[in-house]
Amino acid sequence: GGPCYLMPPVSFLMRPIRWLRAISRYRATISGGPNFAYDLCIRRITPEQRDTLDLRSWDVAYNGAEPIRPETMNRFAALFAPSGFRPTAFHPCYGLAEATLLVSGGSLNPGMFQTVQINSYEKNRVVPASAADQKVRTLVASGHALDDTKLAIVDPDSLTTCAADEVGEIWVSGPSVTKGYWNRPEETERICRAYLKDTGEGPFLRTGDLGFLKDGELFVTGRLKDLIIVSGRNLYPQDIELTAGQSHPALGPASCAAFSVDTDGEERLIITAEVDSRYHTTARHSPEGKAVSHANGRLPLDVDGVVRAVRKAVAEEHDVRVHTVVLLRPGRIPKTTSGKVQRGACRAQFLNGTLEKLGDE
Repeated sequence: GGPCYLMPPVSFLMRPIRWLRAISRYRATISGGPNFAYDLCIRRITPEQRDTLDLRSWDVAYNGAEPIRPETMNRFAALFAPSGFRPTAFHPCYGLAEATLLVSGGSLNPGMFQTVQINSYEKNRVVPASAADQKVRTLVASGHALDDTKLAIVDPDSLTTCAADEVGEIWVSGPSVTKGYWNRPEETERICRAYLKDTGEGPFLRTGDLGFLKDGELFVTGRLKDLIIVSGRNLYPQDIELTAGQSHPALGPASCAAFSVDTDGEERLIITAEVDSRYHTTARHSPEGKAVSHANGRLPLDVDGVVRAVRKAVAEEHDVRVHTVVLLRPGRIPKTTSGKVQRGACRAQFLNGTLEKLGDE
Protein backbone atom coordinates (compact mmCIF):
# COMPACT_ATOMS: atom_id res chain seq x y z
CA GLY A 1 0.00 0.00 0.00
CA GLY A 2 0.86 3.65 0.05
CA PRO A 3 -0.50 7.08 0.92
CA CYS A 4 -3.19 8.71 -1.23
CA TYR A 5 -3.71 12.47 -1.29
CA LEU A 6 -7.00 13.96 -2.50
CA MET A 7 -7.63 17.45 -3.87
CA PRO A 8 -11.04 19.03 -4.53
CA PRO A 9 -11.39 19.66 -8.29
CA VAL A 10 -12.40 23.27 -7.65
CA SER A 11 -9.06 23.89 -5.89
CA PHE A 12 -7.25 22.78 -9.02
CA LEU A 13 -9.52 24.77 -11.33
CA MET A 14 -8.89 27.94 -9.34
CA ARG A 15 -5.11 27.47 -9.28
CA PRO A 16 -3.72 24.62 -11.43
CA ILE A 17 -0.28 24.99 -9.86
CA ARG A 18 -1.71 23.40 -6.69
CA TRP A 19 -1.93 20.02 -8.44
CA LEU A 20 1.68 19.95 -9.61
CA ARG A 21 2.94 21.40 -6.33
CA ALA A 22 1.22 18.53 -4.51
CA ILE A 23 2.91 15.99 -6.81
CA SER A 24 6.23 17.71 -6.21
CA ARG A 25 5.80 18.02 -2.44
CA TYR A 26 4.50 14.52 -1.70
CA ARG A 27 6.69 12.79 -4.33
CA ALA A 28 3.61 11.32 -5.98
CA THR A 29 4.17 8.51 -8.48
CA ILE A 30 0.65 8.23 -9.96
CA SER A 31 -1.66 11.14 -10.75
CA GLY A 32 -3.65 12.49 -13.67
CA GLY A 33 -6.84 13.99 -15.02
CA PRO A 34 -8.75 14.88 -18.19
CA ASN A 35 -6.94 16.36 -21.16
CA PHE A 36 -8.14 19.87 -20.28
CA ALA A 37 -6.32 19.63 -16.91
CA TYR A 38 -2.99 19.42 -18.72
CA ASP A 39 -4.12 22.29 -20.96
CA LEU A 40 -4.86 24.46 -17.94
CA CYS A 41 -1.39 23.77 -16.56
CA ILE A 42 0.12 24.84 -19.87
CA ARG A 43 -1.85 28.10 -19.88
CA ARG A 44 -1.95 29.07 -16.23
CA ILE A 45 1.36 27.98 -14.67
CA THR A 46 4.06 30.63 -15.04
CA PRO A 47 7.76 30.01 -15.80
CA GLU A 48 8.59 31.16 -12.27
CA GLN A 49 6.18 28.59 -10.81
CA ARG A 50 7.57 25.84 -13.05
CA ASP A 51 11.04 26.53 -11.68
CA THR A 52 9.85 25.50 -8.19
CA LEU A 53 8.61 22.04 -9.26
CA ASP A 54 10.30 18.66 -9.07
CA LEU A 55 8.26 16.12 -11.06
CA ARG A 56 10.88 13.37 -11.28
CA SER A 57 8.82 11.03 -9.08
CA TRP A 58 5.82 11.13 -11.46
CA ASP A 59 5.84 7.69 -13.13
CA VAL A 60 2.23 7.45 -14.38
CA ALA A 61 0.45 10.57 -15.67
CA TYR A 62 -2.92 9.18 -16.69
CA ASN A 63 -5.01 11.09 -19.20
CA GLY A 64 -8.65 10.16 -19.70
CA ALA A 65 -12.33 11.11 -19.27
CA GLU A 66 -12.38 12.96 -22.60
CA PRO A 67 -10.66 12.74 -26.02
CA ILE A 68 -6.89 13.01 -25.67
CA ARG A 69 -5.03 15.63 -27.72
CA PRO A 70 -1.51 14.82 -28.94
CA GLU A 71 -0.63 18.51 -29.10
CA THR A 72 -1.53 18.88 -25.42
CA MET A 73 0.78 16.05 -24.36
CA ASN A 74 3.60 17.37 -26.54
CA ARG A 75 3.34 20.91 -25.14
CA PHE A 76 3.02 19.74 -21.55
CA ALA A 77 6.03 17.43 -21.88
CA ALA A 78 8.14 20.21 -23.41
CA LEU A 79 7.15 22.85 -20.84
CA PHE A 80 7.67 20.65 -17.79
CA ALA A 81 10.74 18.72 -18.95
CA PRO A 82 13.02 21.13 -17.00
CA SER A 83 10.94 20.23 -13.92
CA GLY A 84 11.76 16.55 -14.41
CA PHE A 85 8.62 15.40 -16.23
CA ARG A 86 9.17 12.51 -18.67
CA PRO A 87 6.94 12.02 -21.77
CA THR A 88 7.01 8.26 -21.13
CA ALA A 89 4.97 8.89 -17.96
CA PHE A 90 1.85 9.63 -20.02
CA HIS A 91 -0.72 6.85 -19.67
CA PRO A 92 -3.79 7.37 -21.89
CA CYS A 93 -6.80 5.50 -20.52
CA TYR A 94 -10.56 5.08 -20.72
CA GLY A 95 -13.15 4.11 -18.15
CA LEU A 96 -16.51 4.78 -16.57
CA ALA A 97 -18.13 4.26 -13.19
CA GLU A 98 -20.27 1.35 -14.41
CA ALA A 99 -17.09 -0.63 -15.13
CA THR A 100 -15.54 0.15 -11.73
CA LEU A 101 -13.74 2.94 -13.55
CA LEU A 102 -10.86 1.55 -15.63
CA VAL A 103 -11.61 -0.23 -18.93
CA SER A 104 -8.45 0.28 -20.98
CA GLY A 105 -5.08 1.95 -20.72
CA GLY A 106 -1.42 1.75 -21.52
CA SER A 107 1.89 3.56 -21.59
CA LEU A 108 2.31 5.95 -24.49
CA ASN A 109 3.73 4.28 -27.61
CA PRO A 110 3.81 5.02 -31.38
CA GLY A 111 0.90 2.63 -32.03
CA MET A 112 -1.38 4.89 -29.99
CA PHE A 113 -1.41 7.57 -32.69
CA GLN A 114 -3.67 7.33 -35.74
CA THR A 115 -3.94 10.10 -38.33
CA VAL A 116 -7.18 9.87 -40.32
CA GLN A 117 -8.95 11.63 -43.17
CA ILE A 118 -11.49 14.07 -41.76
CA ASN A 119 -14.00 13.63 -44.61
CA SER A 120 -14.26 9.88 -43.96
CA TYR A 121 -14.10 10.37 -40.19
CA GLU A 122 -17.21 12.56 -40.33
CA LYS A 123 -19.03 9.69 -42.04
CA ASN A 124 -18.08 7.20 -39.29
CA ARG A 125 -15.30 5.62 -41.34
CA VAL A 126 -11.66 5.36 -40.30
CA VAL A 127 -9.35 5.89 -43.28
CA PRO A 128 -5.63 6.43 -42.58
CA ALA A 129 -4.45 9.73 -44.01
CA SER A 130 -1.85 9.94 -46.74
CA ALA A 131 0.72 12.65 -47.36
CA ALA A 132 -1.59 14.12 -50.01
CA ASP A 133 -4.51 14.60 -47.61
CA GLN A 134 -4.93 18.18 -46.44
CA LYS A 135 -7.76 17.73 -43.92
CA VAL A 136 -6.58 15.25 -41.31
CA ARG A 137 -6.87 14.62 -37.59
CA THR A 138 -4.49 12.76 -35.30
CA LEU A 139 -6.23 10.65 -32.67
CA VAL A 140 -4.70 9.15 -29.53
CA ALA A 141 -5.67 5.67 -28.34
CA SER A 142 -6.71 4.88 -24.78
CA GLY A 143 -4.74 1.65 -24.64
CA HIS A 144 -5.70 -2.03 -24.67
CA ALA A 145 -8.61 -3.48 -22.70
CA LEU A 146 -7.75 -4.80 -19.25
CA ASP A 147 -7.52 -8.54 -18.68
CA ASP A 148 -10.95 -10.25 -18.63
CA THR A 149 -12.54 -7.15 -20.20
CA LYS A 150 -14.07 -7.46 -23.67
CA LEU A 151 -14.74 -4.55 -26.01
CA ALA A 152 -17.11 -4.43 -28.98
CA ILE A 153 -17.71 -1.60 -31.44
CA VAL A 154 -21.40 -1.65 -32.34
CA ASP A 155 -23.78 0.17 -34.66
CA PRO A 156 -26.05 1.92 -32.11
CA ASP A 157 -29.10 1.59 -34.37
CA SER A 158 -28.85 -1.95 -35.77
CA LEU A 159 -27.02 -3.32 -32.68
CA THR A 160 -24.67 -5.28 -34.96
CA THR A 161 -20.88 -5.37 -34.89
CA CYS A 162 -19.18 -2.61 -36.85
CA ALA A 163 -16.56 -3.30 -39.50
CA ALA A 164 -12.93 -2.75 -38.52
CA ASP A 165 -12.84 0.65 -40.24
CA GLU A 166 -16.08 1.98 -38.74
CA VAL A 167 -16.79 4.19 -35.74
CA GLY A 168 -19.51 2.85 -33.46
CA GLU A 169 -20.72 2.71 -29.88
CA ILE A 170 -18.30 1.18 -27.38
CA TRP A 171 -19.76 -1.82 -25.55
CA VAL A 172 -18.00 -3.40 -22.56
CA SER A 173 -18.32 -6.71 -20.73
CA GLY A 174 -16.30 -8.25 -17.92
CA PRO A 175 -16.25 -9.12 -14.22
CA SER A 176 -15.85 -5.49 -13.14
CA VAL A 177 -18.90 -4.27 -15.10
CA THR A 178 -22.03 -3.51 -13.08
CA LYS A 179 -25.05 -5.79 -13.38
CA GLY A 180 -27.47 -2.88 -13.18
CA TYR A 181 -28.72 0.31 -11.57
CA TRP A 182 -30.38 0.30 -8.15
CA ASN A 183 -34.18 0.44 -8.48
CA ARG A 184 -33.97 1.42 -12.18
CA PRO A 185 -35.03 -1.80 -13.97
CA GLU A 186 -35.84 -0.26 -17.37
CA GLU A 187 -32.51 1.55 -17.56
CA THR A 188 -30.73 -1.59 -16.38
CA GLU A 189 -32.31 -3.66 -19.15
CA ARG A 190 -31.56 -1.10 -21.86
CA ILE A 191 -28.00 -0.19 -20.89
CA CYS A 192 -26.53 -3.06 -18.88
CA ARG A 193 -28.03 -6.08 -20.64
CA ALA A 194 -27.36 -5.40 -24.31
CA TYR A 195 -26.85 -8.26 -26.77
CA LEU A 196 -25.38 -8.21 -30.27
CA LYS A 197 -28.09 -8.96 -32.81
CA ASP A 198 -25.73 -10.54 -35.33
CA THR A 199 -24.02 -12.98 -32.93
CA GLY A 200 -26.25 -13.08 -29.84
CA GLU A 201 -23.21 -12.38 -27.68
CA GLY A 202 -23.73 -10.58 -24.37
CA PRO A 203 -24.64 -9.15 -22.01
CA PHE A 204 -22.71 -5.93 -22.63
CA LEU A 205 -22.79 -2.50 -21.06
CA ARG A 206 -23.68 0.22 -23.57
CA THR A 207 -21.32 3.08 -22.70
CA GLY A 208 -22.86 5.78 -24.91
CA ASP A 209 -19.34 6.59 -26.09
CA LEU A 210 -18.17 6.37 -29.70
CA GLY A 211 -14.90 4.90 -30.91
CA PHE A 212 -13.09 2.23 -32.87
CA LEU A 213 -10.45 -0.47 -32.39
CA LYS A 214 -7.14 -0.55 -34.24
CA ASP A 215 -4.66 -3.37 -33.53
CA GLY A 216 -6.32 -3.87 -30.16
CA GLU A 217 -6.00 -0.20 -29.18
CA LEU A 218 -9.22 1.61 -28.27
CA PHE A 219 -9.71 5.04 -29.84
CA VAL A 220 -12.49 7.07 -28.17
CA THR A 221 -13.93 9.72 -30.48
CA GLY A 222 -16.78 11.28 -28.47
CA ARG A 223 -20.23 10.89 -26.90
CA LEU A 224 -23.14 9.53 -28.92
CA LYS A 225 -25.63 11.97 -27.38
CA ASP A 226 -23.36 14.97 -28.05
CA LEU A 227 -22.81 14.24 -31.75
CA ILE A 228 -23.73 17.17 -34.01
CA ILE A 229 -25.24 16.08 -37.33
CA VAL A 230 -25.21 18.82 -39.96
CA SER A 231 -25.87 18.14 -43.68
CA GLY A 232 -25.22 14.45 -43.22
CA ARG A 233 -21.88 15.00 -41.50
CA ASN A 234 -21.08 13.78 -37.99
CA LEU A 235 -19.28 16.60 -36.19
CA TYR A 236 -17.70 16.01 -32.80
CA PRO A 237 -18.35 18.95 -30.46
CA GLN A 238 -14.99 18.66 -28.71
CA ASP A 239 -13.21 19.23 -32.05
CA ILE A 240 -15.26 22.36 -32.74
CA GLU A 241 -14.76 23.56 -29.15
CA LEU A 242 -10.99 23.17 -29.48
CA THR A 243 -10.97 25.22 -32.68
CA ALA A 244 -13.17 27.92 -31.13
CA GLY A 245 -11.08 28.05 -27.96
CA GLN A 246 -7.91 28.59 -29.98
CA SER A 247 -9.41 31.23 -32.27
CA HIS A 248 -8.86 34.25 -30.02
CA PRO A 249 -6.66 35.10 -26.98
CA ALA A 250 -9.78 35.94 -24.94
CA LEU A 251 -10.85 32.27 -25.08
CA GLY A 252 -9.11 29.08 -24.03
CA PRO A 253 -9.28 25.30 -23.45
CA ALA A 254 -12.44 23.95 -21.82
CA SER A 255 -14.03 27.40 -22.27
CA CYS A 256 -16.47 26.49 -25.03
CA ALA A 257 -19.54 24.32 -25.55
CA ALA A 258 -20.80 23.38 -29.03
CA PHE A 259 -24.22 21.91 -29.75
CA SER A 260 -26.98 22.07 -32.34
CA VAL A 261 -30.57 23.28 -32.23
CA ASP A 262 -33.39 22.66 -34.69
CA THR A 263 -34.42 25.86 -36.47
CA ASP A 264 -37.08 25.64 -39.19
CA GLY A 265 -36.39 21.93 -39.61
CA GLU A 266 -32.63 22.35 -39.98
CA GLU A 267 -29.88 21.69 -37.44
CA ARG A 268 -27.94 24.86 -36.61
CA LEU A 269 -24.56 25.02 -34.87
CA ILE A 270 -24.40 27.05 -31.65
CA ILE A 271 -21.16 27.86 -29.80
CA THR A 272 -21.06 29.28 -26.29
CA ALA A 273 -17.71 30.57 -25.05
CA GLU A 274 -16.50 31.85 -21.70
CA VAL A 275 -14.26 34.90 -21.85
CA ASP A 276 -10.96 34.66 -19.96
CA SER A 277 -10.94 36.47 -16.60
CA ARG A 278 -8.03 38.63 -17.80
CA TYR A 279 -10.52 40.48 -20.01
CA HIS A 280 -13.01 43.02 -18.74
CA THR A 281 -16.41 41.61 -19.61
CA THR A 282 -18.18 44.96 -19.28
CA ALA A 283 -15.96 46.67 -21.86
CA ARG A 284 -17.83 48.94 -24.23
CA HIS A 285 -17.08 50.09 -27.77
CA SER A 286 -15.89 53.59 -28.56
CA PRO A 287 -17.46 55.49 -31.50
CA GLU A 288 -14.47 54.36 -33.60
CA GLY A 289 -15.37 50.72 -32.87
CA LYS A 290 -12.43 50.05 -30.56
CA ALA A 291 -13.03 48.25 -27.28
CA VAL A 292 -12.49 50.33 -24.16
CA SER A 293 -11.52 48.91 -20.76
CA HIS A 294 -13.13 50.41 -17.68
CA ALA A 295 -11.53 49.00 -14.54
CA ASN A 296 -8.75 47.19 -12.72
CA GLY A 297 -6.35 47.25 -15.66
CA ARG A 298 -7.99 44.27 -17.32
CA LEU A 299 -7.61 43.85 -21.05
CA PRO A 300 -10.31 45.43 -23.23
CA LEU A 301 -12.70 42.99 -24.84
CA ASP A 302 -13.60 43.37 -28.50
CA VAL A 303 -16.83 41.36 -28.49
CA ASP A 304 -17.39 41.62 -32.23
CA GLY A 305 -13.79 40.64 -32.89
CA VAL A 306 -14.08 37.49 -30.76
CA VAL A 307 -17.30 36.44 -32.50
CA ARG A 308 -15.74 36.99 -35.92
CA ALA A 309 -12.66 34.98 -34.94
CA VAL A 310 -14.76 32.03 -33.77
CA ARG A 311 -16.89 32.01 -36.92
CA LYS A 312 -13.85 32.26 -39.21
CA ALA A 313 -11.82 29.55 -37.45
CA VAL A 314 -14.68 27.04 -37.34
CA ALA A 315 -15.61 27.67 -40.98
CA GLU A 316 -12.01 27.19 -42.14
CA GLU A 317 -11.24 24.14 -40.00
CA HIS A 318 -14.58 22.29 -40.14
CA ASP A 319 -16.30 23.72 -43.23
CA VAL A 320 -19.48 24.47 -41.30
CA ARG A 321 -21.32 27.73 -40.60
CA VAL A 322 -21.79 28.83 -37.00
CA HIS A 323 -25.35 30.05 -36.58
CA THR A 324 -24.86 31.76 -33.21
CA VAL A 325 -21.89 32.60 -30.97
CA VAL A 326 -22.76 33.39 -27.35
CA LEU A 327 -20.08 34.97 -25.14
CA LEU A 328 -20.29 34.37 -21.39
CA ARG A 329 -18.51 35.45 -18.26
CA PRO A 330 -16.19 32.84 -16.64
CA GLY A 331 -17.99 29.98 -14.89
CA ARG A 332 -21.26 30.27 -16.80
CA ILE A 333 -21.01 27.09 -18.90
CA PRO A 334 -22.52 24.18 -16.91
CA LYS A 335 -19.87 21.64 -15.92
CA THR A 336 -19.57 18.51 -13.80
CA THR A 337 -17.73 18.60 -10.47
CA SER A 338 -14.64 17.35 -12.32
CA GLY A 339 -14.82 20.23 -14.80
CA LYS A 340 -16.27 18.45 -17.85
CA VAL A 341 -18.60 20.50 -20.05
CA GLN A 342 -22.29 19.56 -19.78
CA ARG A 343 -23.41 20.28 -23.34
CA GLY A 344 -26.97 19.08 -22.81
CA ALA A 345 -27.49 21.41 -19.86
CA CYS A 346 -25.91 24.29 -21.78
CA ARG A 347 -28.21 23.62 -24.75
CA ALA A 348 -31.26 23.57 -22.45
CA GLN A 349 -30.27 26.91 -20.92
CA PHE A 350 -29.77 28.38 -24.39
CA LEU A 351 -33.21 27.21 -25.52
CA ASN A 352 -35.08 28.39 -22.43
CA GLY A 353 -33.27 31.73 -22.33
CA THR A 354 -31.55 31.28 -18.95
CA LEU A 355 -27.98 31.38 -20.28
CA GLU A 356 -26.38 34.54 -18.86
CA LYS A 357 -24.88 36.21 -21.91
CA LEU A 358 -22.45 39.13 -21.74
CA GLY A 359 -24.49 42.28 -21.41
CA ASP A 360 -27.34 40.57 -19.54
CA GLU A 361 -25.87 41.19 -16.09
